[in-house]
Amino acid sequence: MSSSRARLIDEDGCQIRVVHLDRVEKARREAISVHELDRLSLTYKVLGDPNRLKIVMALRNVEMCVCDLAAFTGLTDSAVSHQLRRLKDLALVKSRREGQIIYYSLDDEHVSKILNLGLEHIKE
Repeated sequence: MSSSRARLIDEDGCQIRVVHLDRVEKARREAISVHELDRLSLTYKVLGDPNRLKIVMALRNVEMCVCDLAAFTGLTDSAVSHQLRRLKDLALVKSRREGQIIYYSLDDEHVSKILNLGLEHIKE
């Protein structure tokens, strides 16, 4: 092992093996359920796709139809529809019909907050 690698392990790892039971217990008490963990993980995974992220970012301040989103993203109408289905399944976007046109928007303020918080973080 190279000396730089050894230094990394020394600086970042535990030098003395100690389990702080009070901290472990606190983490266990505050842990979310497996179902919530799976759902949260899936939400971040879905938002981790650049095309889906581009769609939800476009919907932050305006509702758009599939044609609008296809023109914006450069994807086909079919591809946009497929991505919107995934986003709707996780309650990230919602739709409303006006005549023959279906408009999409973010499902609620929480989704907007997730996006804005992420943006704020990367701009620091």
